[in-house]
Amino acid sequence: MTMKPGLSLIKHYLQFKDLREQEYAYLFERAAIIKKRFKNYEKYNPLADRTLAMIFEKASTRTRVSFEAGMYQMGGSVVHLTTDGSQLGRSEPIEDSARVISRMVDIVMIRTYEQAKLVKFAANSRVPVINGLTNEYHPCQILADIFTFIEHRGSIKGKVVAWVGDGNNMANTWLQAAEILGFTVHVSTPSGYEIDPDVAGIQSTDCYKVFKDPMDACRGADLVTTDVWTSMGYEAENEARMKAFADWCVDTEMMAVAKPNALFMHCLPAHRGEEVEADVIDGPQSVVWDEAENRMHVQKALMEYLLLGRIG
Repeated sequence: MTMKPGLSLIKHYLQFKDLREQEYAYLFERAAIIKKRFKNYEKYNPLADRTLAMIFEKASTRTRVSFEAGMYQMGGSVVHLTTDGSQLGRSEPIEDSARVISRMVDIVMIRTYEQAKLVKFAANSRVPVINGLTNEYHPCQILADIFTFIEHRGSIKGKVVAWVGDGNNMANTWLQAAEILGFTVHVSTPSGYEIDPDVAGIQSTDCYKVFKDPMDACRGADLVTTDVWTSMGYEAENEARMKAFADWCVDTEMMAVAKPNALFMHCLPAHRGEEVEADVIDGPQSVVWDEAENRMHVQKALMEYLLLGRIG
């Protein structure tokens, strides 16, 4: 496809592997600086006069608050579009929506169902597009999770991340991150809910190991992480999933076989007593509240990078 002049330089963030290891090192550095400024009440408005459009087809708490608050803190403004009445691609082709919206704003965040919709939007956008979550991937969340790990434990290179639960968008994104940043994921999912390496979009299967028993996956892990059993869009399967996932509840026994200083993460919303025991998520190894806050800081660094490139 021939690009129109000037369009070839746009960077999008549609999945984790859209950026390279060096770019992540830079983003984590920037996120730390931006977070420090936020904590010190220092005004930092590099995105004054810039507008972010947020398009939601899936409900959202953290994604909306983190992007919206983050953009305002950086001096920009936000247009919030929910697609209750006008689902992307229903009232007009998605290509047309992209062409119009991207002429009026500077950057777009989309939270939708199929990754294909996001890709189509980005292909027709004049401005950077960020994946705020799709069925297949959740790159901003993993960005926040890894930043949180680095804050608490230093580099994630060579470490072991245990994924307990559904082979979903979070699991797919963890595998991409492992391949790029050089760590290993121990995956344990119920039968029928495995990760599909083709969907995960990884080049080799070296970055992860599969375990039937979640206890084995957690053995020696530096980080234990999970997600809700039923992701948005799969609610019809709820009952079947409750049965299938019964043994995949992260409990104190699982945390006990992980490394003594292992962390626990969960991208939230959490259901205590289902995918995680209250004792774990509310316990001393849990960093879920830092993790949730860090969504905002890494997304600010990401928007700054996509709009302004490297600073300094």
